[in-house]
Amino acid sequence: MKHTAYDLIVVGTGFASTFFLYQYLAKRPATEKILVLERGYPVPWAERVKEKRGEETAYTGQNPDWRSTFVNKQPRKDWMFTLGFGGSSHCWYACTPRFLPNDFRMKTLYGVGNDWPVQYEELDPYYEQVEDIMAVSGPADTPFPRKKAYAQPPHLFTEVDKLLHKKYGNLYINQPTARARVAMNGRNPCCASGVCSVCPVNAKFTIDNSNMGVYEDPRVELLTGAQVYGLELVQDRVRKVSFRRDNHDYHVAGEVVALGANALFNANILLNSGDTNAFTGQGLGEQLGLQAHVYLDKLENVGGSTWVNANGYMLYDGDHRREAAACLIESSNAPFFRPESGKWRQMASFRMVFEDLPTPENYVTTSDDVMQPAVFFGGPSAYAQRGIERMKQQLPEILSCLPVEKIIYNDPYATEAHILGTARMGTSAQDSVVDKHLRHHQYRNLFVLGASSFTTYTPANPTLTLSALSLLAADQSFSSTHSAT
Repeated sequence: MKHTAYDLIVVGTGFASTFFLYQYLAKRPATEKILVLERGYPVPWAERVKEKRGEETAYTGQNPDWRSTFVNKQPRKDWMFTLGFGGSSHCWYACTPRFLPNDFRMKTLYGVGNDWPVQYEELDPYYEQVEDIMAVSGPADTPFPRKKAYAQPPHLFTEVDKLLHKKYGNLYINQPTARARVAMNGRNPCCASGVCSVCPVNAKFTIDNSNMGVYEDPRVELLTGAQVYGLELVQDRVRKVSFRRDNHDYHVAGEVVALGANALFNANILLNSGDTNAFTGQGLGEQLGLQAHVYLDKLENVGGSTWVNANGYMLYDGDHRREAAACLIESSNAPFFRPESGKWRQMASFRMVFEDLPTPENYVTTSDDVMQPAVFFGGPSAYAQRGIERMKQQLPEILSCLPVEKIIYNDPYATEAHILGTARMGTSAQDSVVDKHLRHHQYRNLFVLGASSFTTYTPANPTLTLSALSLLAADQSFSSTHSAT
């Protein structure tokens, strides 16, 4: 480290940390001293592609597998993520729909969960900013309000998508995605191979190809191989950050601290530090997803230009959310075939993604190893399960514009790779851990970034929203935080 004290210390280099830093740097003077602590190490894109093909590289094994980093008390449940510089930008599939306005008012509108303290209208300009930075591809007409066009034209529909769009209009749209439709910003067009976890053509947005300039800024010092495990809390302030590097412990002072690890490790850091907020570590969750394979009579489902061509909102919003979870339909276009001669492409495949609510059975605590959180998961809520039952009852009618022979449902997936909750946002410490600007209710120079802060778990993919929240947090809160330190 160059200094013993910093104006800002940031934990992690994923979406939440990077977008927070991007906005923060735009407002701060040239004298600012910022330390970024990243547990893992950078791996170049070309080397990731080689590893995906099963080749050994100089980087193989440099970053640990996610399974080895926490104590999983429910082995049947996966919590998938990527360690290393850029975080889960290297394993995400780049789906970037916005939340719907009603997603932020679940208690008021439907009597379930809690309302978010931030509303859609406040996030709208930050949604736009993230979409522009990511060069998102998307349509002109969407079920969520937008004021400007997407940076890239929409991906192409398949033949099945065209029929559903014709019937449902803006309730069935080209998926907004950070997988490029056309070459832009050094990224190539999507190849529609479905190998998006490590994009073989560098089409999807990642922290590495973002061109945001955050980690090249001379004010920023990046320290890799540094795992944060605790904070020194004194008189309702964070004074120091504790981390381990090369088997040595370090303690560095910071005026402002931003935790940008995922929801498992943000909670572990807070609990290790003595945070006594009743909601810290509680309400761990994610969406629930399953695949529906639709066999078609003499309709060839061809075309499309990306892994997920479309999103369907026909089962998403409405008064049914009082009793059963919303469902977002993803039109899958990864290579698939109907296992019958002459009917290879006479099928469609949809991923049905359901929202969920925080429940007390799902939570994070500390373990005997200060570096490893213990993760408990009792299962998805009855609310989510009722959403699945409702979908199966209504999907045949929804797909009646198609020549459907039969629908086959897979079991729910072990994960949607979206780790949510454990430091939820709300109006006070009586209902949450952080406020609308992601500042801890008690420790006011501490931000807890990312999907840790989600109040409820909508069916829409979380990355766009958590990135917008990071911009909002840096833009609206850091000046008052600095003035108070």
